[in-house]
Amino acid sequence: MNRQRRTLLLAAPRGFCAGVDRAIQIVERALEKYGAPVYVRHEIVHNRFVVESLEKKGAIFVDELADVPTDAPVIFSAHGVAKSVPLAAERRNMFYIDATCPLVSKVHREAERHEKDNREIILIGHRGHPEVIGTMGQLEDGQISLIETVEEARHFTRRQPGRGLAYLTQTTLSVDETSDIVSVLKERFPDIEGPKKEDICYATTNRQAAVKALAEKCDGLLVIGAPNSSNSMRLVEVGQKSGCPAVSLVQRATDIPWELLESAGTIGITAGASAPETLVEEVVSAFADRYEISVKEIVTNEEQVVFKMPRVLEA
Repeated sequence: MNRQRRTLLLAAPRGFCAGVDRAIQIVERALEKYGAPVYVRHEIVHNRFVVESLEKKGAIFVDELADVPTDAPVIFSAHGVAKSVPLAAERRNMFYIDATCPLVSKVHREAERHEKDNREIILIGHRGHPEVIGTMGQLEDGQISLIETVEEARHFTRRQPGRGLAYLTQTTLSVDETSDIVSVLKERFPDIEGPKKEDICYATTNRQAAVKALAEKCDGLLVIGAPNSSNSMRLVEVGQKSGCPAVSLVQRATDIPWELLESAGTIGITAGASAPETLVEEVVSAFADRYEISVKEIVTNEEQVVFKMPRVLEA
């Protein structure tokens, strides 16, 4: 019996970014150097497969520092933390390692610079996301105003019109939606100062561009990632807005919506920045079990970014 054929187009770049890769390596190296258990405050990255893999190696994930014994190493997640977190760790004489992505740390330093220069600060981002909580927590409560939508940008009121004004952004936002919000802010406040270098990280930008390139070639698109992963959810939105008729977020191959893809001859596959390549291979294998497949990679950019490890783990 002849099996149906399917063409799989793999986005490139996809999957792990340099910040995620570094954060995972930090946990693995800490386990090698200090032995299990090593504690991690919050998910190191937003992916259950990654978290469970590290748990098997001896990492223990907790919600708060109070859940960590004072004599055990604790690692802060790639999303960054408020300044109060390392201060609390120091008060308890805890040994901690900060796995914050350097590109998130860059946004933190920008917030400090703007405050020093007496500017009122707007952060464009998603309320409740760990990165947003961490960035807003770099300054005293009320020093940073959060804007999530174009509508909020239209109605934003400066608290102190005599001060300068600046905006920052979460690193994992939709490039197009953020551009729309920034346009409104610049139109309303011509004096507003933006980042010297774009806050939305290279990996987010590259993965969204890759999805745009895929979407026009596909009848269906699968984004491998977690529902609490901002960059993965933005890839879903970009695929939908780019005209792909069937776009789905899947965490594992077991989540593939086969009925939705029944008439799709060409399926695009990408992965959010916190999803490992193992999960892409798993999804491709699931298609190979059902269909005769041909696999082609669509390359829109090549990434060679690598971040240094914390000095304490370099030896």
